[in-house]
Order: sequence, then structure tokens, then C-alpha cells
Amino acid sequence: MTALTVTAASATTVSADWLVVGVTEGAEGPVPALGTDPAGALGSGLARLLAGLGATGAEGEAIKLPAPHGIRAELLLAVGLGPAGDGTAHDAETLRRAAGVAARTLAGAATAALALPAATAGAVEATALGVLLGAYAFTPYRTTAEAQPLRAATILVEPGTQDRAEAALRRARTLGEEVNRARDLINTPANDLYPDSFATAVAAAARSHGATVDVSDEAALAASGFGGLLGVGQGSVRPPRLVRLAHRHADATTTLAFVGKGITYDSGGISLKPVGANEIMKRDMSGAAAVCAAVLAARRLDLPVNVTGWLALAENMPSGSALRPGDVLRMYGGRTVEVLNTDAEGRLVLADALVRASEERPDALVDVATLTAATRFGLGDHVYAVMGDDGLREQVLAAAREAGEDAWPMPLPPQLRAGLRSRVADLSNYGARMGGGLVAGLFLREFVPAGVPWAHLDIAGPAFNEGPPHGYTPEGGTGCAVRTLVRLAENTATGSGGGRSALLPASREGEGR
Repeated sequence: MTALTVTAASATTVSADWLVVGVTEGAEGPVPALGTDPAGALGSGLARLLAGLGATGAEGEAIKLPAPHGIRAELLLAVGLGPAGDGTAHDAETLRRAAGVAARTLAGAATAALALPAATAGAVEATALGVLLGAYAFTPYRTTAEAQPLRAATILVEPGTQDRAEAALRRARTLGEEVNRARDLINTPANDLYPDSFATAVAAAARSHGATVDVSDEAALAASGFGGLLGVGQGSVRPPRLVRLAHRHADATTTLAFVGKGITYDSGGISLKPVGANEIMKRDMSGAAAVCAAVLAARRLDLPVNVTGWLALAENMPSGSALRPGDVLRMYGGRTVEVLNTDAEGRLVLADALVRASEERPDALVDVATLTAATRFGLGDHVYAVMGDDGLREQVLAAAREAGEDAWPMPLPPQLRAGLRSRVADLSNYGARMGGGLVAGLFLREFVPAGVPWAHLDIAGPAFNEGPPHGYTPEGGTGCAVRTLVRLAENTATGSGGGRSALLPASREGEGR
């Protein structure tokens, strides 16, 4: 991972192979937005040079050029920040994306100094996190030489702010490492990452950071009646696992429970996915990866809140022993579910884990899953959906905004609940096609006890980037929702965004429960 430091040196005197400067879109051409150029000499000359090269300052733009006279660095990279706006400071997400573009563009370079406008601790953290996420590369399976990530980066800060900047840097390192841990898990192919190996990796990481971990194997799951996990996993030669990962703090007064869908490969089971839909199905454990990383980040940041993660791990495969459409499962807690579609498997493993997590009476319960194509169709590949109890849903949306992740509130219309009626069981796992993402949310809500605030994050779109990299987002696994969950834990610990009162349950009239 790229080594990060801060310095109060100026943009003209800092020692580095590359100097990175931000450029905004001005009314009359590109305008350099420098963090430390007290004399303004660099900015005035650079604006003319960039204009001559055709630069605009648009977001995502990256232009390499020899450093102008008077700059100690040999080379210069100008990265676009987008419109100049009203002259106020650039927001954190703009800085994260620009720093990510710089880190990706400078893959293979030794050192870079970032003279982005990072005048506050929050701006320093955003810049640092953008570098760490933008420099990410997944290379364990490459046999040919690849350009190594940017080796070291220095962020230029205002004189006298180094202590605050160092603290911001420490948080960025932790968050960047954990988001990248989630990305590594998502990108690992299913022949190497399956329920048992996933659980083993999580247990090793938990022990290294002092978190507690407990892994239930197929025998323990059978003894306790986890019919959803066992049913989904029965078609695979690799049996399911349930992992409980926990951070405890002596001063904590609130407990959050995070539940992650961990389908390490989803073929659709007997309801087999069509051709062209299977190639990225190793990503169907992105929710569990996010939960793992968020709990470990909470532990490493020593947040004064208790956080428990539940990873429901299974492989959904077709075989002679696989779950069949029409089969009835007895879920953990005793309710029965008729399985009408074996490709609606994520909600089955989540249901078991939600009931188990609720037994510990957390103050709030959040599940994360690449659950439905319907949500992806509705919100695209950059925005995830949030459903659930009003208070907690708003807390999650606020945390997402603060963390720089795009989320959107979605309803749980009670009239869609009728579609989950089963002829033979308590309910079925599949209902109306129209509004399928909302139907999945309604199914999950059936397994959350009254009195436990709950939110559901469907990250089917942004969890895996099938297109080219952009900003700090790489190809493949993105680590979506990790930053939101960590921010939610921080806000809960400090009481910001409404405090603990916002975690109280909202009305659940008309649920049919």
C-alpha cells in the first residue's frame, strides 16, 4: 500500500518526483487550485501553460508535463477538480476523486507530493483516502509484470496544522486498508474463496486486530436449525458457515449489529442464471466483505460503540443435492419458507442471520447485500438503496452522505407483502417481479423482531465495477458500504446525526407480521 506522510513544505520547494496540483474549470480557462503556494507564482504561470495544452480542469482530467521553472519536483501532474463553483472550499468527495485519479495515473512512480487544496483535517483525510483507494490494484493472479502502485505520497498542509493532519492521516490509513481488504475478498475467485476459506481469512484478521470471532460450521448450523443457510448451501460440496465477528469497547453504551450476505458464488442454483449473468457472481459476497471490513475498522479505530458483524456464507450451486423450487425450509427461529426461486437465495441466508443477530438485542440492525437486479435496474451502478425503519434509514443515509457514498431511500409498500404468501408455508421467498427489490426488503423485515430498529442496504449496483476505473474506484470489487457502516458506528458512538434516539424503532403498522 502507498506510504503516506504530510509536510508543511510549499509546492515549489517540496522534494518529490511528481508534484500533483488541482485544476478547476474557470469561466476563462483552467485555474490552478493549490494548497501551498504563498507567493502565487506557480499558479499564474501554470494557468497559461495548461490553457495552451488544452486543459479544462474537468473532473477526471489528468495531464502530465515537465515541471515549470522554479519548482523543485521534476514532473507535474494536473488533475481536474471540476467547476470552480462559488469560491468555497472543494468538498471532500471532489478531493477524494482527484487524489484517486492522481494515484492511478502515477502507478509505477516512486514519490509524489499532492498540492491539492487540503486546508482542513477533513480535506487531508479525503485526499489521503483518495490516494489509498485510487492506488489499489489486485494482482495476486498476475504472472506478468505489472506497474506497481505509487510507492509514496506526501500531502502538503498548512504550517502549524501537522498534528491535526497526522490524526486525519491515521484514520484514512485504517479506512483505506479495510476498504481494500473488502476489495481483495470480492476480487478473489470462488475456487479460492469459499465459505470455509472466507471464514478462515476473517478469523485470522480478527485475531490480528484483537476482535473476537466465532465460526459455526455445518454441524453447528444443523444442530441449531439454520435452515436457510443449510438449504442454500446443500447443492455445493463446500458447506456453509456463519461467522460472528465482534468489537467491544469498555465505554460503549450502544450496540450495532451488521449482517452481510456472503454467497461466495451464485449460479442461481436449480433456477440457473442465464448465459452472461454468471461471470461476476463471485461478487455476491460483497455484503459480507463490507461487514467484515467495517467491524475491523471499528476495532482498529477503537470506537466507543459495540459492533457485531454476522457473515452468512454459502455457495449456491446446482447438483443432485441442491435446493429445488417448491421445497420448504424451516428457518432459524422456526418459521417456514417455500422456495419458489432458488436464485432468490441471498434473502434466505440473511433471514437466518437476522434472527440470530436479533437474539442479542442490538440497538440497531443493518444488513448489507448484493441482493436484487431490480434495485440495480432502478438505481444504476453508482447508487445503492436503503430501506427499513424511518429513523435508522435516515441515519444510514446521513452516514452515507458524510462518507461520500451515494445512497437513496426506497419504500417498503405494504401492498407488496401479499405476493409473499405461500400455499403451504408461512411465506414464500419470491413475490411480484415489479418492485422486486422492495419485495426482497419486505421478506427480510419478516425476520426482524418488533422493537429492533432495522435498515437494509441493497448494494447490487455499486459493489462491483464492470467498467473502466474512475476517480478512486477500481475495476472489480469496490468495497461499497464499508465507509457508510464505519461512519454510522462513529455517529452512533458520538451521538451525532440525532444520537441514540434516532435508533428507536419506527411504527410498523401494516406489515402483516
